[in-house]
Amino acid sequence: MNLYLLHKPYRMLSQFTDRAPPSGERRATLADVINVPGIYPAGRLDHDSEGLLLLSDDGELIHRISHPRHKQAKVYRVQVEGDPGDKALQALRQGVELGDGMTLPAKVRRLAESGLAERDPPLDPRRHPVTTWLELTIHEGRNRQVRRMTAHVGHPTLRLVRVAIGPWRLDGLAPGEWRRETLHAPATTTKRHRHGRSRDPRGGPTGRRPGDKRGGRR
Repeated sequence: MNLYLLHKPYRMLSQFTDRAPPSGERRATLADVINVPGIYPAGRLDHDSEGLLLLSDDGELIHRISHPRHKQAKVYRVQVEGDPGDKALQALRQGVELGDGMTLPAKVRRLAESGLAERDPPLDPRRHPVTTWLELTIHEGRNRQVRRMTAHVGHPTLRLVRVAIGPWRLDGLAPGEWRRETLHAPATTTKRHRHGRSRDPRGGPTGRRPGDKRGGRR
């Protein structure tokens, strides 16, 4: 089984076609950065969010990654408005009441720096003079959940980047780049067995930015 790890850029849809484009506007889609027949995303990221998106041509694998029952940990680096105090951070750790119910406890920590490249386009420091980077780990997948959580405690999210899903990490991928990993199933497989995984034996990113003649291999 092949699994594709993609760094979804800012303002790109998590799908291969734009089914409902606004009048006169063409929005970027996954087809602009990865051309592998028959693959589909396991879950999604919002148009204005960035980071790790997993794709596969195996329906069972997609289900195992994306279904809430499996509670894959998702790690986000989040730039929020202002400087959250201990009370706000503790509320996120304990769970907050949203319109669709109480969130599960989250892991939250401050970051001295994001470790990420600047977004294109960058935030305007005149509009947002004070911001803070947080790392949040959650096990749910509600609609715009992290943004709603930080807004609930008084610190709206300005930038959101997913850096990990379960054991898979964004490390080494620039926006628009992808790599392939091959998952090897055991000789005798049951639903209770976990599939091991190994890196592509060629190593490193197998995908490149759009326009690079060495673009990602299929």
